[in-house]
Amino acid sequence: MKSIPHHQAASPHTEATSTHNYPNLTDDDGKAPKDSVVLPAYSTMDLVDKDPDEDDPWNLPELQDTGLKWSELDAKGKVMRVLTSIVKFILLVGFLYMFVCSLDVLSSAFQLVGGKAAGDIFQDNAVLSNPVAGLVIGVLVTVLVQSSSTSSSIVVSMVSSGLLEVQSAVPVIMGANIGTSVTNTIVAMMQAGDRNEFRRAFAGATVHDFFNWLSVLILLPLEAATGVLYKLTKIVIDSFNIQGGDNAPDLLNVITDPLTSAIIELDKTVISDIATGDPAARNKSLIKIWCKTENITTLLNITVPSAANCTIGVPCWVEGNKTWTQINVTETINLERCNHIFAYANLPDLAVGLILLALSLLILCTCLILIVKLLNSMLKGQVAVVIKKVLNTDFPFPFGWVTGYIAILVGAGMTFIVQSSSVFTSAITPLVAGSYGIGVISLERAYPLTLGSNIGTTTTAILAAMAAPGETLANSLQIALCHFFFNIAGILLWYPIPFTRIPIRLARALGNRTANYRWFAAIYLLLCFFLMPLTILGLSLAGWQALVGVAVPIVVLAIFIIIVNLMQTRCPRYLPSRLRNWDFLPRPLHSMAPWDGVIMSGMAFCGTRCCCCCKCCQKTEDEEKGGKERKKSQEMYDNPALTRDNEPLEAPKETVKATQL
Repeated sequence: MKSIPHHQAASPHTEATSTHNYPNLTDDDGKAPKDSVVLPAYSTMDLVDKDPDEDDPWNLPELQDTGLKWSELDAKGKVMRVLTSIVKFILLVGFLYMFVCSLDVLSSAFQLVGGKAAGDIFQDNAVLSNPVAGLVIGVLVTVLVQSSSTSSSIVVSMVSSGLLEVQSAVPVIMGANIGTSVTNTIVAMMQAGDRNEFRRAFAGATVHDFFNWLSVLILLPLEAATGVLYKLTKIVIDSFNIQGGDNAPDLLNVITDPLTSAIIELDKTVISDIATGDPAARNKSLIKIWCKTENITTLLNITVPSAANCTIGVPCWVEGNKTWTQINVTETINLERCNHIFAYANLPDLAVGLILLALSLLILCTCLILIVKLLNSMLKGQVAVVIKKVLNTDFPFPFGWVTGYIAILVGAGMTFIVQSSSVFTSAITPLVAGSYGIGVISLERAYPLTLGSNIGTTTTAILAAMAAPGETLANSLQIALCHFFFNIAGILLWYPIPFTRIPIRLARALGNRTANYRWFAAIYLLLCFFLMPLTILGLSLAGWQALVGVAVPIVVLAIFIIIVNLMQTRCPRYLPSRLRNWDFLPRPLHSMAPWDGVIMSGMAFCGTRCCCCCKCCQKTEDEEKGGKERKKSQEMYDNPALTRDNEPLEAPKETVKATQL
């Protein structure tokens, strides 16, 4: 069979197209003349590349009701739906309870693994006098113990004992504010199965990181130069006659303590004792063995070299050739042993910490998956639409600006209730991600909720500080107020004006990057919370000359790269031709694609040698990608406008049969 020429095969389609789009080429009857010029066909590649069904990955997924409406159900169906909803709600509360408890156990595991190391880090007071070193120590210690409250209490103990001044403690509190955001970043990494979910989840988690780091970049130099936070809180403390009160209400701990106390109980005073220089604390275990003890103080007669060694006001006498005096000796009597799992286990702290770390991460992941699946089945139909509108809709003009500040108050109130910013921010991460179709909180709404969470955790610390004894009340409260005003100043810097909400844009850019290269999330986590703080701490130990000599060139280079990148996108004409792009550099220095090839090759090798999971995931991903490619190629092949003018086009079988007839 002969091939059909292009102009004959495509004439019906081309004629119709040209007649419709170019009416001036038709005759009076509306038909194209025989000698009309066939215009060249333009490629529809862009239409094929851009899938019309593909939405913006940052848009929240649509929540659709796949079941019957309430009005369509009979009496039995309505009863079953009500009972099913009640059971689902009870299961949701139970899984959320286990999720919160697993975070508590995770914090205990980190303290068992690195708690004594955290105390040793705090013990070097000379290093803490350096603001930059104090900042990274606050980050490292909070990451190690997974609790900003624990690291803050250590700082309060050191200040109260006179080992650390309040002014030197302010950078440590800033570092603790950064370190506490590592928990929700870890939770976000559990969403790595789907690219768009991971994009939104990681951005929702790291917007907290960027807010804290940017606030520190501005406020730490300002505090080191002027001491503004120290002076402001000093004025507040001196202006009010603040009296000690009750401790902060344990609203959530009352519920979670029965389960977590049955798993593990820690003696957190050991870390504080190590930080304050108590040599006996180094040999103590963090695992609490005796839960009920009693201290008995008795007077004991001892000998001293001479009367000059006697304490003033204490009886001192001489008998024969010996000088005697009296001292108070406190003896601890163990009354009741603890009943948690590891109370009778003769295991070191490190072994128990690793066991709890694996157990808590397993429960955390399992509960997170089950929670989002339950939410997926519950948040459907009109309920989901209402929740989504309530959370993401602004107030009518001209009060739209109030919505964000109400979200800040909601975040602060919820964090005060659960008494943990990590728990609150980790709980909203799946709601930002859109896991399994759940997506009720946008990134723009999650940002003020996160800022409110920072405020909520400081109010809890303020109430806890007000319960301190009279001799330590002023210092404890001043440190808590420094934490509070630091977050208030950060909100004033990065929220009121929409243009200044840079953390949202940075988190969105990082979300796009980690969606394309999911391994980069682990690199970011290790770099920001471990490698960079450890490097800065090592340079600080070497002296300020080494720190300045290494840090200043790196900072100058980073500023130069940022400025050039901004000019490349906005005003490239002002740049030299060589700097209008980074192509003059080796490709690994300006693109992640080469690194991605190396890492994916390593993961593929590991998958074939170690387990089949990576291979299965890779296969599924390749099949999905191949399906899209086949769809595109099929559309390109069936579209006659994509063929060249001089290229013969093979007609479809139906067309060939019609021609033969």
